[in-house]
Amino acid sequence: MQEKINRTGTLSNVRVLTINGVVAALYVALSLITPFAAGPVQFRISEALNHLVVFNKKFLWGIFLGCVLYNALFGYGMMDVLFGGGQTLLALTATSLLQKKIANPKLRLAANTLFFTASMFLIAIMLHITAAAPFWATYGTLALSEAIVLVLTAPLLYLLNSKLHFADRF
Repeated sequence: MQEKINRTGTLSNVRVLTINGVVAALYVALSLITPFAAGPVQFRISEALNHLVVFNKKFLWGIFLGCVLYNALFGYGMMDVLFGGGQTLLALTATSLLQKKIANPKLRLAANTLFFTASMFLIAIMLHITAAAPFWATYGTLALSEAIVLVLTAPLLYLLNSKLHFADRF
């Protein structure tokens, strides 16, 4: 009996790692095909994946890794990894903490959108430091572009969840 428990746990861990690896790769790929994926105005289609954590908090690490990889390889380097990765981790963690507190996924989608939009100040700080971008104007364009992407993709992720049941993927 103990062997089955360990084996099941190991298989479960492999599944979590595999799915998160696919999510990270998908994040990078979607960012690469987005014309405005970096800079003071960002319309990263990959940011739609941020909504996955609304349905299952185990997606957090794949989204975070995808963001960090993209920022390290194609963004503003180490500063982008720290600030962009930090911003993503902060917002995803805030949303994942709502998992048991707010049952309605539509409310969690709205909260996730607000968390990501508000936390774009970290990216504005990074662009102010690395590219001498004016903080408030940059924060405004980043927050607006993030809100647009997340508001437009929330219904899509909600619909996909009704068909794919993201909570059952792990």
